[in-house]
Amino acid sequence: MSIVRNPSGAGTPVIELKGVSKRFGRTHHDVAARAGRSLKRAFGGEVKEAVVRAVNDVDLTINRGEVVGLVGESGCGKSTVGRMVAGIMPPSDGRVLFHGRDVATLAAAEAKQAALQIQMIFQDPYASLNPRLRVAEIVGEAPWVHGLVQRDAWEGYVDDQLRRAGLDPAYKRRYPHQFSGGQRQRIGIARALAVQPEFLVCDEAVAALDVSIQAQILNLFMDLRAELDLTYLFISHDLGVVEHLSDRVVVMYLGRIVEEAPTDAIFRNANHPYTKALLEEVPRIDTRKRQFAAIKGEIPSPLNPPPGCHFHPRCPHVMPVCREVVPALREVASAHRSACHLNGRQPARMSGGEYSACQR
Repeated sequence: MSIVRNPSGAGTPVIELKGVSKRFGRTHHDVAARAGRSLKRAFGGEVKEAVVRAVNDVDLTINRGEVVGLVGESGCGKSTVGRMVAGIMPPSDGRVLFHGRDVATLAAAEAKQAALQIQMIFQDPYASLNPRLRVAEIVGEAPWVHGLVQRDAWEGYVDDQLRRAGLDPAYKRRYPHQFSGGQRQRIGIARALAVQPEFLVCDEAVAALDVSIQAQILNLFMDLRAELDLTYLFISHDLGVVEHLSDRVVVMYLGRIVEEAPTDAIFRNANHPYTKALLEEVPRIDTRKRQFAAIKGEIPSPLNPPPGCHFHPRCPHVMPVCREVVPALREVASAHRSACHLNGRQPARMSGGEYSACQR
């Protein structure tokens, strides 16, 4: 199947993230937090509350008709970004814009419509479907509740959604446990498309499937893109899948975007040391005899991220400035941005929020 690329991201923005951050921690209502304050009063000293910085100051624009691949190691925050885009969780800071409007400020009716227009397909097809519902109810409940289909047309509407996802409507009275993993993922796709969205967040949507089934689902995604003019945020740790599917690739590390470029530019001329290290681990036929080596060191804890560039404890090119100053995400080529001090003199933000000029 031929893939039509949109490398420049030409079009109008559908989703924009502006300075988005997400933190997870205790609130003053939590029992554990109250217990901590009691201990402080009883024994003195400071009791620190654990805060996980899952996403840190992310800016991202996704244009209409584009497929953006979001990649990184497990724990880098990419799924959290997807959930904030889909409206499943609100950001701690920053704004999520849908067609230029902040979703947090929309009126109730507009917010409801925006929620329908952005749908999510989850990683685990064995956990994302309600085992107590039949397939017809899983796929058809939302369009019926939201008035997208009348009762007398409901059966035919559900059949159409299942056919479009590559499923036989004759099986719509079955339960999820009666299907294979690939079939369940198709049910999830049919459920997402049943409310006629324009934007899909695919969170590791093929990671739990066999390789042959992965190819079928990926081809289905591309067919649906052409048929329905869909826009995708495709989250994956599999760079081979991202290369096949995406127009543009965004690389995350420990809550921050470290590189962003058209797919061809990332795979031919990656700039950031972390991106290069990820690409070195991708198996290819022409390098089958080469000894593969994983990125050295463990990804730091988001409870206590390192200062400066988060990647500096594992980077082979680390410099003193990397340990102190957060590198700015700057343009290194046309439509290609990277956050690395190796790119020369740039204004950058200190760990405490100040700005300083750093150089190679």
